[in-house]
Amino acid sequence: MIRAILTDIEGTTSSLSFVKDVLFPYAHRRLDDFLRAHAAEPAVVQQLGAVSAMVGRELSLAEAAAQLRQWIDEDRKITPLKALQGMIWEEGYHNGDFTGHVYADAAQRLRAWQAARIRLYVFSSGSVQAQKLLFGYSDHGDLTPLFSGYFDTTSGNKRDPAAYTTIAAAIGLPAQEILFLSDIVEELDAAQAAGMRTCQLVRDGALDDKARHRQELDFNGITL
Repeated sequence: MIRAILTDIEGTTSSLSFVKDVLFPYAHRRLDDFLRAHAAEPAVVQQLGAVSAMVGRELSLAEAAAQLRQWIDEDRKITPLKALQGMIWEEGYHNGDFTGHVYADAAQRLRAWQAARIRLYVFSSGSVQAQKLLFGYSDHGDLTPLFSGYFDTTSGNKRDPAAYTTIAAAIGLPAQEILFLSDIVEELDAAQAAGMRTCQLVRDGALDDKARHRQELDFNGITL
């Protein structure tokens, strides 16, 4: 019996192109101005300190910005980068520069599952702040009331079974009562190794009847 659903974002609830063609370039473009304007704020100071710690030496503001841009270009899943990106995106959402893309089928099914008392959670490499912004300013209105919790890289690597064990403990359910949705096989492998049920979203391709995980083209095909 599935009592909770844990979902990825990119390629699952939302298009990869929104993240890669809208959010990432926006953060890259706004990074220097944002750091100059907010460098003295405690939350930013904390993340800049984490960047220096990861590099192994104290960085100037310009050096930190250059390092962050390099990580963006490399699509690195690094906690201080994700935190700072989330802060930049928050300004973009608030200014109306973009809205969070969520597939219509995902929004519809998430609402139906929540109404059926299925608990919903998010696990993404983007920061919890970024997750809440995307769903809070989505194309389909504020979807954040649907979710019972959010998890990011502070819970572990998405390809490490230990992350899913940690999340199951935080949710407070046996892993086998949680369904994990993602488009990435290695993430599904890790969730399955931790005991979760899995379903792979294949939005831009054909279903493979020999796939290691159950596959669906969109949320409408997912049955519990």
